[in-house]
Amino acid sequence: MSPSADRFPAATQTLRTRVVMGGIFAGALIALALSVVFSWGGDIAGGAGGGAGKLSPAAEEAFHSPPGSCLTWTNPDASDASKVACTQPHKFEVTALVDIGAQFPEGAPVPSLDQWQQIAQQKCTSDVKPYLGHNLDPYGKLTTNLLRPTPSQWADGDRQLRCGLQWAGPGGTLLPTTGPAKEQDQSLVFEPGTCLALQGKGVGDPLDCSKPHSYEIIATLDLKTKFKDTYPSQDDQKAWLDTECTKQAADYTGGADLDAKKLILTWDLREQESWDAGSSKVNCKVAALLPDKSGLLAVTGSIKAAPAGPDGPSGAPQDGGPPSDGGGGPATSSSAPPTSKQNG
Repeated sequence: MSPSADRFPAATQTLRTRVVMGGIFAGALIALALSVVFSWGGDIAGGAGGGAGKLSPAAEEAFHSPPGSCLTWTNPDASDASKVACTQPHKFEVTALVDIGAQFPEGAPVPSLDQWQQIAQQKCTSDVKPYLGHNLDPYGKLTTNLLRPTPSQWADGDRQLRCGLQWAGPGGTLLPTTGPAKEQDQSLVFEPGTCLALQGKGVGDPLDCSKPHSYEIIATLDLKTKFKDTYPSQDDQKAWLDTECTKQAADYTGGADLDAKKLILTWDLREQESWDAGSSKVNCKVAALLPDKSGLLAVTGSIKAAPAGPDGPSGAPQDGGPPSDGGGGPATSSSAPPTSKQNG
């Protein structure tokens, strides 16, 4: 267990939930609501509300896509869902077709959200390894989910589901991926310069660094540049990342004094299961702790930004920022940072 477990309970709970759900990320409950948007109907072309509307031709094709198809959309309700080449950014890759007609015969009521969650867990995990050709990283960016029939399709007896893979961010928003899932690096990393929202005392989805946030990603490192083909213990990871992330922080910030900005330097650790699935990349990142170290304090502005004007240093914790107890907490030494297995 990472030493951050007692420092970031919200993040730890997310991790535990993810493991318990057999790879279905807690945030995927939100994603499930998105991916089953084909059941909402009210805002889909010709929809009359109450799930009675007809799908647009493109959405109809997307819903009936075979395994290996990639889907994307831009509208919040996914009413513009369509198939795209998997080499293009997309939000869902179909991995398997599942028919639940035996379990839910004609006349059966539409399953509840809890039942859909159970169905996704039961039906959409066993075929992932054969589809990928290797293990799914249980701590990686890709998670399983499903597309279900619309109410009108259900009423007509359609019981066919599409299982698939997606990237649900820490806050539950579906993030685009590029390339077929079997060719993707599953490491849960973000591009340097990415900031992650603050949700409660924990971590949310990517957002502009000018807004209050939790972490700012300053670098992505590959453990295999140091440890080659042998899984390094987490103590060995920490020792190497302490040095390498410190170097990256100096390069990224132009030598900024993190203590003066009341920021800490931290990083991710990788589990054996992730390493075995091919995930060896980690984030180096900066954040601020609440005074009692029970969670993260809001930071506004990039650590790369120009030094301060009259309102205080850019990239500094914001006094009164949620969920702080007042001002920014005391500086925390980067020589003993909290660490985590995953972002957040």
